[in-house]
Amino acid sequence: MKISSSQMFRNFNKWCLGLATALFMTGTFNSHAQGGDLFKAKCATCHQVFKDGTGPKLYQVRTKWEEGGAKEGSIIQWVQNWEVAAANDPYALQVSKVKASAMNAFPTLTEEQVISILDWVDEQEETVATASIARGAAASDVEEESSLGWVWIIIGAMFVVIILSVGGVRRQLKNAEAEASGSEFDASMSYSDEFKLWAWKNRKYVGLGGLIVVVSIVVTLFLGLYSIGVVEGYQPSQPINYPHSVHAGEAGIDCRYCHNSVTESKSAGIPSVNVCMNCHKQIAGTGEQVAEIQKIYDAAGWDPEAGVYTGKTQPIVWNKVHVLPDHVYFNHRQHVNVGGVDCKQCHGDMTQQMETAMVMPVEELNKIEGNVTLSKPTMTMGWCIECHHEKEVAMGPLYKEGGSEYYNEIHRRLMSGDKSLYSQYLEDGKVTVEELGGWECAKCHY
Repeated sequence: MKISSSQMFRNFNKWCLGLATALFMTGTFNSHAQGGDLFKAKCATCHQVFKDGTGPKLYQVRTKWEEGGAKEGSIIQWVQNWEVAAANDPYALQVSKVKASAMNAFPTLTEEQVISILDWVDEQEETVATASIARGAAASDVEEESSLGWVWIIIGAMFVVIILSVGGVRRQLKNAEAEASGSEFDASMSYSDEFKLWAWKNRKYVGLGGLIVVVSIVVTLFLGLYSIGVVEGYQPSQPINYPHSVHAGEAGIDCRYCHNSVTESKSAGIPSVNVCMNCHKQIAGTGEQVAEIQKIYDAAGWDPEAGVYTGKTQPIVWNKVHVLPDHVYFNHRQHVNVGGVDCKQCHGDMTQQMETAMVMPVEELNKIEGNVTLSKPTMTMGWCIECHHEKEVAMGPLYKEGGSEYYNEIHRRLMSGDKSLYSQYLEDGKVTVEELGGWECAKCHY
């Protein structure tokens, strides 16, 4: 019995084509899910799919930009940083003047992520999506994208079918080969028996492959464990769209005016409504700002038309961004007053932050001039220890009259005492946090 090559591999090619199609569809599903998640996390606060809100509707916005004469890729750059896009593209500059409020910048979004958002938006159906996306603008009503676990189940089932089919074809080919050569083929052997026989004949390669698989699983497991507690990029939604770039950047308001306990207590503090009203009694805003400022008026019970307090207040429930474990101690006063640490070392340049606060990735923090360059993920123990090793304690605040006697005494001993006792600390010409006990466990842990 002779079997041609085309007959031998015809079914196999079909299975390969089906597998490639399944993998392609899986990538498409993942991209679709990512676009929906990113839209709800980054865009739904200001934008809807089919209706104008704080921002314009996004359905087929790429087509609108193309018809308007925008440069290729300009809309991607607009999402990442609208100021750069406006400087490079006349159409983007024209769009920037339509609304009084500025578009938030999303520099951490990649081109592929922006495209996935726009693809997801264009795939929505108006009758179904309008109501759900409108609800998605509120943080409490955002629904998570359904799990794609069923996709992997289907793919797994397909692999099982493929393996069984190929195994059946293989047995038929062996049987045909045995008949053609006049030898015998033991058809009673099970797949398990055949595999054992094959594995024993190729035990060196099977052992090496098994070792590689075990090592890969262990490495993957440990890498997964290392990611626990890493919260870089965490940015919860907030009840009020507060642009730091307008307040700290354009208006030049000092961080300590709003976060007035940062130099006096463990916590930097969230500004009270009264602090907001100090300015916004006179500043009611224009355009889209009016709706956000009205939320402050509602919280304070202020009637801007009559210029009086009504006594009917509503609390503003802010979502905490930088959340430390209960066993970790961190004191803003100690870092700001004694260490002379600038806010941008941990929080980034807030004068450029058009979004609400977020846990800034260490790569973004390292781009800021004057920051200590670190390598560990933000808000991790390694990040703190590395900073304590590199950061020099500010000398000015320590030597001022009325300063901390604890640190003044330490510096007097280091600088004015027997320097031979401290040669290992003074050889680099600076006093770091580590050299003052900043690596002692009890400094940060209860």
